[in-house]
Amino acid sequence: MNTSNTNALPRDDASAAPESILGPRYRATTIGMVALVSLTAFEALAVAAAMPTVAAALDGLSLYALAFGGTLATSVVGMTVAGRWSDRRGPAGALWRGLACFVAGLLLAGLAKTMPMLIVGRLVQGLGAGALSVALYVLVGRQYPEALRPRIFAAFSAGWVVPSLVGPALSGLVVEHLGWRWVFLAVPVLAAPAAWLLRPALASLTLPPAPNKPGQSAHWAIGAAVGVCALYLGAHQQGPGAALTVLPALALLLASTWRLLPRGTLRGVRGLPSVIGLRGMAAAAFFGSEAFLPLVLSREHGLSPSWAGAALSVGALGWFFGSWYQGHRPAGADRQAIVRRGCALLGLGVAATATVMWPAMPVAVPVIGWACTGLGMGLLYASLSLLTLSLSPPAEQGRNSAALQLCEAVAVATALAVGGSLFALLLTRAALLAYAAPFAISLLCASVAAWLARRTASA
Repeated sequence: MNTSNTNALPRDDASAAPESILGPRYRATTIGMVALVSLTAFEALAVAAAMPTVAAALDGLSLYALAFGGTLATSVVGMTVAGRWSDRRGPAGALWRGLACFVAGLLLAGLAKTMPMLIVGRLVQGLGAGALSVALYVLVGRQYPEALRPRIFAAFSAGWVVPSLVGPALSGLVVEHLGWRWVFLAVPVLAAPAAWLLRPALASLTLPPAPNKPGQSAHWAIGAAVGVCALYLGAHQQGPGAALTVLPALALLLASTWRLLPRGTLRGVRGLPSVIGLRGMAAAAFFGSEAFLPLVLSREHGLSPSWAGAALSVGALGWFFGSWYQGHRPAGADRQAIVRRGCALLGLGVAATATVMWPAMPVAVPVIGWACTGLGMGLLYASLSLLTLSLSPPAEQGRNSAALQLCEAVAVATALAVGGSLFALLLTRAALLAYAAPFAISLLCASVAAWLARRTASA
């Protein structure tokens, strides 16, 4: 790994007073990027709410898991290819091709007559979503000065929070009154004009120097995608079949990610490798708990689906406020200190959230814990994106942005697969242990994240 820039910018650059991300120079770019982030978030949340109806309408319940796991898997390929493309030719080509795949996938899914056709659409959509996310990160690194990056990443977080609050309910209304197909078909109508706002910024970019190391192999990206998909399918099986699927998938995933991530990521080497590893561990801790919190609230505390969903919204609001806070810290704020505080809040929040497994525990305790968990993620998520860009030479921003998001996707898929398999295995034998297993995995991930947080500064 090139370390020529690893000592640069451990603090936010204070050399110039920051402009506004909505000032004349950046307004169109900011609006276009946040709109794309919001549309991607809305689509993911809306499809999750609509998929039971879709699977029933297309008689495809047996392929239900693949409709989600396949999208996550192909996003890994999209991230890797877009990272290489952005470093060699700039983010414009990666963004437009990613958008084309995203829209094409939505159209295929929305017009699907059979479940296999919908699966194909979801695979193409995931490929585009992965490419889009990396291209947007590289655009931030090339277009915005260091002082404005905390605020644009805070705006990205806001672009996720609003859909998380209204997306599932709005999806239900669309399915009920317009039909499930419009959950897919409405997004392309809005995505094209949002991307059009980015044309001036993309056209103004100059190419960085050629990367000083070979690009990532698409073969390893495909291997990681197959591993992610197999993990997702294995988590939805029961009995010996789950282990026979999950264990080989984990081995394939480990071998592939070893080649795709910066050297030293899996060992927690100081600097950029620990930043990328921390992103994966933090995301696994958060989303591993999020997947089971509403289930336990419903089964053990008798909450209705709407109230259980409201508890998740508390975490989304905490995430937003944490991201807003890090984005409005004074220029020169110690970014590593913010990361350490975020990890502390994350660990404390997951521990408090895990108390939900005891029926005697007041619901307020895990809900407050979940708000704390979201606050920690808000501090962490944008900060790790900023550190990745500042620790990366311009010619490697695409590769490292792809690695950051790929590490997150792989870690979350692994945590959900292992946690889901243990939950299914233990549920009929010891319900308390079944609930404890995924939260224990989240606590383990949060502990590793706290260790990595002390290693994000370069040696």
